[in-house]
Amino acid sequence: MFRLAQLWRTTTVRLTALFIAIFVIFAVVLLGLITWQTSVQLQRQQTDAIDREAVQFKRLDSDGGFRATIIAVQRLASQPGPGIYYLADPAGQLIVGNVTDLPPEVLAEPGTYSFNYSKPRLFDDPDGEADNPTPQRQGYAMVRSDKLPSGLILVVGRDVVERRGFTAIVLQWFAVGAGGILLFSLVAGVLTAVRVLRRIDTISSTSNKIMSGNLSERVPVTRRNDEFDALATNLNLMLDRIEKLMQGMKEVTDNVAHDLKTPLTRLRNQAESALRDGQGEETRKQALETTIEESDKLIKTFNALLMIARAEAGTPSGALSEIDLSAVVTDVAELYGPLAEDEGLTIETDIAEGIRINGNRELLGQALVNLIENALKYYEPEAGKAGRIAVSLKRDGSKVRIEVADNGPGIAAEDRGRVIERFVRLEKSRTEPGSGLGLSLVAAVAQLHKGELRLEDNAPGVRAVVELPG
Repeated sequence: MFRLAQLWRTTTVRLTALFIAIFVIFAVVLLGLITWQTSVQLQRQQTDAIDREAVQFKRLDSDGGFRATIIAVQRLASQPGPGIYYLADPAGQLIVGNVTDLPPEVLAEPGTYSFNYSKPRLFDDPDGEADNPTPQRQGYAMVRSDKLPSGLILVVGRDVVERRGFTAIVLQWFAVGAGGILLFSLVAGVLTAVRVLRRIDTISSTSNKIMSGNLSERVPVTRRNDEFDALATNLNLMLDRIEKLMQGMKEVTDNVAHDLKTPLTRLRNQAESALRDGQGEETRKQALETTIEESDKLIKTFNALLMIARAEAGTPSGALSEIDLSAVVTDVAELYGPLAEDEGLTIETDIAEGIRINGNRELLGQALVNLIENALKYYEPEAGKAGRIAVSLKRDGSKVRIEVADNGPGIAAEDRGRVIERFVRLEKSRTEPGSGLGLSLVAAVAQLHKGELRLEDNAPGVRAVVELPG
């Protein structure tokens, strides 16, 4: 009982019950109309047949006289069937017919009547002599009474017991059909509700496991490829994304704890050293400068993390608007031109003009700055080899491509996916300045703009490609 009450509280069962009720009501009304129309049509056919016979007898009596009428009535009355025939003289005395008694009002006034009657059956004796009429059959008749031109009284009708029996059979099968429809609908509704609830219970069970901490659980997907499978697929994609974000958050937490522990320890040691007795003013000044430098690095790291978080959340500091991307790329390339020359490199540009997109100028500029700084930072000069950084912007169909390529040592193919993660630095000694967040920020900015970051082999060197929708 509790299970039934629980099922009834579900939307699925209530909707199923509503649809069953609508279907059953419609089917019952339809069958009722069919039954009623069948009965009406049968009655109409009998009435039309009576009217046609009455008209034919009037015409026969008018053209052939009463003798022809008597012969015709006698012939029809002797035939088996539901026909009712009664021909009487003007006084109402029976001349010929197949019924024994009629109500007085039928003979007194022409019209249409219905009444109970007694109809004799004729049994032929073995010698073929006259029949012995015996009132053995009772019935209910619908008749029409008319006075013929010869003065005779004609009563023509039909036995309606057979029609009523047929109507009763139709009503009986109507009840059977309605009951069958109701039973079939209930069975189909229960099976449908149970099937739907089973799928919903599966999703709920998976959700409970996930809420308990098992983020690897996924909603089962069947081979039916129905709407529940589509929902399960979307939920699984969402769970994959959530698990990836949670894993990334865990990695970020671990990396932040690891990467910030060293500079914070240095800060503490510098401050402790400056506070020792006997330290000179110059030593204290140097300790404060080192503290400020380390603090700036920490602030830069936290700013990068904050910018990545905003970009991944889709809530940048400024709203997206139409910007001149060509001008942004040109400005950044020109800004780093002198710095590249100081490092012994040259920056070559191939920037298409007039490319405008809907984006965030600050974030796109910072992403390009990170790519150029990475190319400058990790370039290793070689004898007889000129360092080169190529910055390009072009439109490729419906896409816009920003490329920063160098001819440095490059990145191994197995590391190109990993290097985009937060705090990942391929330099094992970590002597170069940086926090390992530069490419992570570029990837987050590309994702914010519905694009992607790819690292490709430049043979030699690496080519960073930021592809954005144009």
